[in-house]
Amino acid sequence: MHPTPYQLLTKQRQVFAKGSWGGEFHPDFQPQKGDVIIKEHWASSGFANTDLDHQLKMHGVQKIIVIGMLANTCIEATARFGMELGYHVTLVKDATAAFSKEAMHAAHKINGPTFAHAILTTDELLAAL
Repeated sequence: MHPTPYQLLTKQRQVFAKGSWGGEFHPDFQPQKGDVIIKEHWASSGFANTDLDHQLKMHGVQKIIVIGMLANTCIEATARFGMELGYHVTLVKDATAAFSKEAMHAAHKINGPTFAHAILTTDELLAAL
């Protein structure tokens, strides 16, 4: 693997280290019995080198909702890859985070419209569901 400078910084900061806030499921979203857990990915996309696409197709999923960290890297890479695989992508702009306002702007205003079919707030998403 050839990590990028951004990946090296993330590793140095230990943003997603096991046992840390960023490396564990939120207490309100703990896996439940029968939940499908996708194996960890090693770079930015949740699809690349994982069984995510296979699991979604096995369960007939055609639409994905993306939230989390980091908006301009992992979220964008996963959402873009999902769009390229044919999924309808919804990006929830107030349920993503990045290390800077500029990164959030790029993720939601510049890059987001190139891969997301909808860019919504949490309230807008809940109303649509």
